[in-house]
Amino acid sequence: MRTNITLTIDARRKRKDGTCPIIFRLSHHRKTISISTGFAIPLEYWNEKNREVKKSFKEVSSVSRLNNLLTKKKTELRDGINELEASGRLKGLSVTNLKYTLIRPANTISFFDFAQQLIHEMEEANRFGNARAYKCALGPLKKFNKKEFLRFEEITYTYLKRFETAHLKKGNGLNGLAMYMRTYRAIYNKAIHRGIVSSDSYPFKKYKIKSEPTAKRAISKEKIRRILDLKLEVESPLFNARNYFLCSYLMNGISFIDMAFLKVENILDGRIQYRRQKTARHYDIKVTPQLSSIIDHYLKGKNKTAHIFPIIKREGIRDQYKDIQWERLRYNKRLKEIAELCEIEERLTSYVSRHSMATNLILNDVPINALSKMLGHSDISTTEIYIKDLPTHILDQYQERLEI
Repeated sequence: MRTNITLTIDARRKRKDGTCPIIFRLSHHRKTISISTGFAIPLEYWNEKNREVKKSFKEVSSVSRLNNLLTKKKTELRDGINELEASGRLKGLSVTNLKYTLIRPANTISFFDFAQQLIHEMEEANRFGNARAYKCALGPLKKFNKKEFLRFEEITYTYLKRFETAHLKKGNGLNGLAMYMRTYRAIYNKAIHRGIVSSDSYPFKKYKIKSEPTAKRAISKEKIRRILDLKLEVESPLFNARNYFLCSYLMNGISFIDMAFLKVENILDGRIQYRRQKTARHYDIKVTPQLSSIIDHYLKGKNKTAHIFPIIKREGIRDQYKDIQWERLRYNKRLKEIAELCEIEERLTSYVSRHSMATNLILNDVPINALSKMLGHSDISTTEIYIKDLPTHILDQYQERLEI
């Protein structure tokens, strides 16, 4: 389908003063979006056939000049589309990206505006977790920048070092900084890929993102047994939290969001089959007798399309993500109470079950390549992070095996 730009009036957006905005309607990939002209007139002064303002309109000094201005702007937009098509970039742009590219010259594009566009695209694609992470990272940068506009070319090595210093000076951690910086780098890379900014000024060639080892997250099998043996009534607020933790541990460290979206129909022939929300990677997990004893409680009286766990309460996908977000907060809070009841010194969070599963399998001599597949890692180097959690005496035992 051709990419078209049409001058029209938006009668649906009638303002309080009785005028309607004159817009360009951009059509691309069977989708449309409007581009503002900055002008608005009463609907009766618009000539839809000729797509121009009627000469009888008296609110401007020259109707002819106004129409010429609108025609010139349309020509500029059409020329921009032709240039993108000639360079081979047009086809790969969404209608939103195309609008953004046409109306904002590269040297005036705000880093924040482009990031907001990416957030909008993520939300449109139901990637609310990614969108939330981007929003979280943009807040500190906006506060540091002290103004709403930030050109890509302003984000230099020196600028990033100043942001780093300000972040750490407040007592914030290095890993939090690394998370922000990876987000800024991703935004910058996307802008380069879309031709919005040149790679010549790319600051991450010189600026290196640093992080530090995270605190040990795994707990022993004996402590997990304490959680399993904890006597809780079904009515207890801790009942579901305990079961979520154990199910995550027994389902290869499944993430909380993936567990929340599991439905009864994901259980087939004694196996749980699903695609991970984050990577779309397919998982096929055996339902062991111990796992079955927990899940069976949640399956009673449910049809195939019902969610297994009582985490998601609403229908709309955006509301479902909010349900998961709030339930995760309650879950982590209740895990702290469980840790106290079970006399577990380590801090329990939703991530501990995954790390504990990985560490305990390593301790049982499960090959790292098998563990990598169970965790769904595409790169074995990611799996190696879990080995750092191994106790020193275990590593000593492995070293002793080298003796001849």
